[in-house]
Amino acid sequence: MTIKELTTLSEQQLEDVLKLMKELTTELVVTPEMLQRTVTSPGSHFFAIENEVGHIVGCATLCVYDSPTGRKAVVEDVVVSSACRGQGLGRKLMEHVIVYARQELGGVELHLTSRPHRVAANELYQKLGFKRKETNVYVL
Repeated sequence: MTIKELTTLSEQQLEDVLKLMKELTTELVVTPEMLQRTVTSPGSHFFAIENEVGHIVGCATLCVYDSPTGRKAVVEDVVVSSACRGQGLGRKLMEHVIVYARQELGGVELHLTSRPHRVAANELYQKLGFKRKETNVYVL
């Protein structure tokens, strides 16, 4: 298994990631166009775990932006295929994202959100050093 940043998606990679997005959330429709925009956006870094035969079995997106209070990055849409869970791939993926953020982005403040029912993911984030922030999240 290898982790790398992708800046384009082949048809096979696109198909693999669309399957992963369905595992992440069934409420949203993710289109091929949305995925292509993500991997080509200068403010996004799309990381993928590829298995030995080149299929994507996990991914995460790091979205970077500047605000008056400093540079920030948000980890979005972290998912590992249900067929590959329990192998430590989520941890490896998140460690890769964290190292990239520290080395390539300097003093960036790293954020992420996770739904409470994703117990294993929330435990992993805390083990990796993320602290719960007392705040409200609003969506419009």
